[in-house]
Amino acid sequence: MTRGNQRDLARAKNLKKQSEKQKGKRDDGLTVEQRKQRDAEVMREKQKKKEDANASGSKAASGSR
Repeated sequence: MTRGNQRDLARAKNLKKQSEKQKGKRDDGLTVEQRKQRDAEVMREKQKKKEDANASGSKAASGSR
């Protein structure tokens, strides 16, 4: 009539499942809209840096001709 370690195994399995569920969640205190706005701003800055780098690289190449 005893369950052996089945209860302990079930608890360990559930604990692992719950911890993996929490891994993907962010806790930065931002709403979805705020996060989207922040991410969009970061991407705009990256794009601007890339365009600046390409523009300066193009000017240097055309100046040496």
